[in-house]
Amino acid sequence: MRLRTTVGTGLGAVALALALAAPAAAATGTFSYLYESHMGPQIGVLEDPPSRECLTLPEAADPIDQPPAHTPRNRTDATAAVFSGPDCTGAHFSMRPFTGYGTERLKVRSVVFS
Repeated sequence: MRLRTTVGTGLGAVALALALAAPAAAATGTFSYLYESHMGPQIGVLEDPPSRECLTLPEAADPIDQPPAHTPRNRTDATAAVFSGPDCTGAHFSMRPFTGYGTERLKVRSVVFS
Protein backbone atom coordinates (compact mmCIF):
# COMPACT_ATOMS: atom_id res chain seq x y z
CA MET A 1 0.00 0.00 0.00
CA ARG A 2 2.82 2.41 0.83
CA LEU A 3 4.53 1.68 -2.50
CA ARG A 4 1.45 2.74 -4.47
CA THR A 5 1.10 5.91 -2.40
CA THR A 6 4.79 6.74 -2.85
CA VAL A 7 4.70 6.09 -6.61
CA GLY A 8 1.49 8.12 -6.97
CA THR A 9 2.97 11.01 -5.02
CA GLY A 10 6.17 10.87 -7.06
CA LEU A 11 4.28 10.89 -10.37
CA GLY A 12 2.14 13.80 -9.18
CA ALA A 13 5.26 15.77 -8.25
CA VAL A 14 6.83 15.10 -11.67
CA ALA A 15 3.63 16.18 -13.46
CA LEU A 16 3.48 19.37 -11.40
CA ALA A 17 7.14 20.17 -12.09
CA LEU A 18 6.65 19.69 -15.83
CA ALA A 19 3.56 21.91 -15.84
CA LEU A 20 5.39 24.70 -14.01
CA ALA A 21 8.44 24.42 -16.26
CA ALA A 22 6.45 24.89 -19.47
CA PRO A 23 7.35 28.21 -21.12
CA ALA A 24 4.71 30.92 -21.39
CA ALA A 25 3.46 31.56 -24.90
CA ALA A 26 5.28 34.49 -26.43
CA ALA A 27 5.92 35.93 -29.82
CA THR A 28 9.59 35.71 -30.74
CA GLY A 29 11.19 38.80 -32.20
CA THR A 30 10.85 42.56 -32.03
CA PHE A 31 7.90 44.90 -32.40
CA SER A 32 8.90 48.55 -32.75
CA TYR A 33 7.09 51.86 -33.11
CA LEU A 34 7.80 55.59 -33.06
CA TYR A 35 6.44 57.95 -30.41
CA GLU A 36 6.86 61.64 -29.64
CA SER A 37 8.62 62.86 -26.52
CA HIS A 38 9.90 66.22 -25.32
CA MET A 39 13.22 65.25 -26.98
CA GLY A 40 11.59 64.58 -30.36
CA PRO A 41 10.76 61.27 -32.06
CA GLN A 42 11.84 58.16 -30.13
CA ILE A 43 11.76 54.42 -30.88
CA GLY A 44 9.80 52.10 -28.61
CA VAL A 45 10.54 48.38 -28.67
CA LEU A 46 8.78 45.25 -27.39
CA GLU A 47 11.14 42.23 -27.31
CA ASP A 48 9.57 38.76 -27.37
CA PRO A 49 6.17 40.09 -26.26
CA PRO A 50 3.62 37.78 -24.63
CA SER A 51 0.94 36.27 -26.86
CA ARG A 52 -2.81 36.77 -26.40
CA GLU A 53 -2.29 39.59 -23.91
CA CYS A 54 -3.22 43.18 -24.67
CA LEU A 55 -0.22 45.49 -24.29
CA THR A 56 -0.89 49.22 -24.01
CA LEU A 57 2.15 51.16 -25.24
CA PRO A 58 3.29 53.17 -22.20
CA GLU A 59 4.49 56.13 -24.28
CA ALA A 60 1.05 56.47 -25.91
CA ALA A 61 -1.28 55.22 -23.18
CA ASP A 62 -3.00 58.50 -22.28
CA PRO A 63 -5.24 59.75 -25.11
CA ILE A 64 -5.55 63.16 -23.42
CA ASP A 65 -1.89 64.01 -22.73
CA GLN A 66 0.08 61.81 -25.14
CA PRO A 67 -0.06 61.59 -28.93
CA PRO A 68 -0.49 58.07 -30.33
CA ALA A 69 2.52 56.08 -31.46
CA HIS A 70 2.94 55.48 -35.18
CA THR A 71 5.01 53.67 -37.82
CA PRO A 72 4.81 50.21 -36.20
CA ARG A 73 7.07 47.38 -37.43
CA ASN A 74 6.21 43.75 -36.65
CA ARG A 75 9.37 41.65 -36.75
CA THR A 76 7.93 38.90 -34.55
CA ASP A 77 6.81 35.43 -35.60
CA ALA A 78 3.18 36.23 -34.67
CA THR A 79 0.44 38.33 -36.21
CA ALA A 80 0.13 41.66 -34.40
CA ALA A 81 -3.21 43.43 -34.12
CA VAL A 82 -2.62 47.12 -33.39
CA PHE A 83 -5.37 49.30 -31.93
CA SER A 84 -6.04 53.03 -32.05
CA GLY A 85 -7.06 53.10 -28.37
CA PRO A 86 -5.50 51.90 -25.12
CA ASP A 87 -6.46 48.47 -23.76
CA CYS A 88 -7.01 47.12 -27.30
CA THR A 89 -9.98 49.34 -28.03
CA GLY A 90 -10.94 51.34 -31.09
CA ALA A 91 -10.09 50.68 -34.72
CA HIS A 92 -7.59 47.90 -35.34
CA PHE A 93 -5.25 46.73 -38.08
CA SER A 94 -3.57 43.32 -38.47
CA MET A 95 0.14 43.15 -39.23
CA ARG A 96 1.73 40.06 -40.73
CA PRO A 97 4.52 38.21 -38.93
CA PHE A 98 8.12 39.18 -39.81
CA THR A 99 7.27 41.78 -42.48
CA GLY A 100 4.28 43.76 -41.18
CA TYR A 101 4.70 47.51 -41.10
CA GLY A 102 2.67 50.69 -41.02
CA THR A 103 3.40 54.25 -42.03
CA GLU A 104 3.23 57.32 -39.82
CA ARG A 105 -0.47 57.53 -40.70
CA LEU A 106 -1.15 54.34 -38.69
CA LYS A 107 -1.75 55.63 -35.15
CA VAL A 108 -1.52 53.02 -32.36
CA ARG A 109 -1.88 52.90 -28.59
CA SER A 110 -2.02 49.15 -27.93
CA VAL A 111 -1.22 45.79 -29.51
CA VAL A 112 -1.98 42.10 -29.07
CA PHE A 113 -0.03 39.19 -30.61
CA SER A 114 -1.63 35.95 -31.77
